[in-house]
Amino acid sequence: MPTYQRRESLTRLLDALEGQTHPKADFEVIVVDDGSFDGTREYLTGLRPGYALRHFAQPNSGPGAARNLGVAHARGAIVVFFDDDVIPDPRAIAAHVAAHQAATNTVVIGPMLPPRAWPRPAWIRWEEEKLLEQYSAMIAGAYACTPRQLFTANASLERSRLIEAGGFDPTFARAEDVELGYRLRDMGSQFAFEPKAAVTHYPRRTFASWRRTPYQYGRGDVAMHRDKGHQALGLAFWEFHRRHVLNRGLARLSVGRPLAFVPVTLGLRALVHVADALHERRVARAALSALFNLLYWQGVADGLGSRDEVWRAVALHPRVAA
Repeated sequence: MPTYQRRESLTRLLDALEGQTHPKADFEVIVVDDGSFDGTREYLTGLRPGYALRHFAQPNSGPGAARNLGVAHARGAIVVFFDDDVIPDPRAIAAHVAAHQAATNTVVIGPMLPPRAWPRPAWIRWEEEKLLEQYSAMIAGAYACTPRQLFTANASLERSRLIEAGGFDPTFARAEDVELGYRLRDMGSQFAFEPKAAVTHYPRRTFASWRRTPYQYGRGDVAMHRDKGHQALGLAFWEFHRRHVLNRGLARLSVGRPLAFVPVTLGLRALVHVADALHERRVARAALSALFNLLYWQGVADGLGSRDEVWRAVALHPRVAA
């Protein structure tokens, strides 16, 4: 578990691990403090849980580097990743372990479920709804679990395969887990969604932090395509044709054109806040989807070097297979 400046939520997570149905003598917990200055290190030093706990610290280097450090010190055959803002279901670790016993060389993805009673803003609810749509589709067999569902807030794999793949690439500010997933897939790993391996997710992100995410995803997909040969960007081109006609139109109008992009994104941001305050959830969802789409494609445009490169590539990829 990498952690940064989240002592309170980390405490909830470590407390929850005391209640796991999997025998505590059979798992160890490794926490990597990624440069926190909120008392996390002192808290961990004084903690004496009922399971084996080890903790390490590094200068702030990002979650990918923190996970690599933890994996280097891990002793178990299976590595389960949890983020520091989740609370695992009591059966979560047992479900991860059972999935690996049923199939080797598998990356197991568990769901991040929303809390039942916890106030959160519209952009957090939007993320929750998008994840739940993916989970429902995988359970229904509409599509298979893929590297694109590898979110290390709740995932597991064999430690030997992770080391063989070279671990996480810490140069990725976002989607470092998805990038690792593509390398694992290319090595022959399978991906499986396990609903029983559930956690409850308590994200606390400002709207400014949320807005940075799609832009980083766009830049990251370009880097994966250009530097690693992964198909993430090709899939995005294919998916663009499936977006709502208004979202496609706004992107073509605004991306790479500051005189249009700035007022459009400012207007969508204002609409999100107003709709959220008035409890107009459908309006807020639509505005957030449009804003996420614009910011993602602006990231792609900046990564590729121009807006013309984006739309030229979209035109050349109308039917890319998933």
